[in-house]
Amino acid sequence: MVKLDRLYTRGGDGGRTSLADGTRVAKASLRIAAQGDVDEANAAVGLARLHAGAAAREVLVRVQNDLFDLGADVATPGGGADDGALRIRAAQTARLEAECDAVSARLAPLSSFVLRGGTPEAAHLHHACTVVRRAERSLAALAEAEPVNPAALAYLNRLSDLLFALARAANAGGRADVLWEPGRHGG
Repeated sequence: MVKLDRLYTRGGDGGRTSLADGTRVAKASLRIAAQGDVDEANAAVGLARLHAGAAAREVLVRVQNDLFDLGADVATPGGGADDGALRIRAAQTARLEAECDAVSARLAPLSSFVLRGGTPEAAHLHHACTVVRRAERSLAALAEAEPVNPAALAYLNRLSDLLFALARAANAGGRADVLWEPGRHGG
């Protein structure tokens, strides 16, 4: 377990912060941006969890723990699955796929793109989905510049799919989705 004796260290007052391995980097670095976006995704999932039904809450609490693992993964340079660091594993992504498949099997077929909204639960899940997609884009940008665990990218990609499926489930299994009507309000 992690033990924190105090909340502030003053170490970041000059615009630099430490990674998990002790390396000091600029707070504006791609790695710190990705780490922050993963943290924001975790907060958005936490907010969605407050509005979710019991079954979705169970899934979302596991997701929040995984996102903390993913944050630790991003905070540790290297990205190798066997380097001894806490890393997202393919099994975590496989679990998301199984959960997504189970939820999707109960959804009405899609007939158009879905607008982000519907019930309060669905709206929060849709919001979490978009925040996860931003975290994925940040991690992909980091992966173009530095080594990143490929399982972390796959995890975020699959998580956005799961959150979308859960949002549709919260909209009466997709039957109450708010659908895009192309050109309807174009004048």
